[in-house]
Amino acid sequence: MKKKTALLFIIGFGIPLILSGCMPGDGAYSSSDPAGFFWGIWHGWIAPISLIRGIFNSNIRIYEIFNTGWTYDLGFYIAIISGFGGISFFRDKGNK
Repeated sequence: MKKKTALLFIIGFGIPLILSGCMPGDGAYSSSDPAGFFWGIWHGWIAPISLIRGIFNSNIRIYEIFNTGWTYDLGFYIAIISGFGGISFFRDKGNK
């Protein structure tokens, strides 16, 4: 039972803490060093965590405003669609 509790604690608090390391709007990017394609993928994956943290910190956003343009957008949308669109594969479609 203790192992399950420890695992749930790590999943519930440890992983989100690690994932929140490089959030959009935290000041890590500027117009001279914008976020690119792979940062777009990362920001798409952590978008739900960024949304929750943005409630408590007005500087945090789910989307980085200092980005490279369409390459950042492509990475962001790929991560959003693959991460959240993939949930529909696990839905019970039933035998109708």
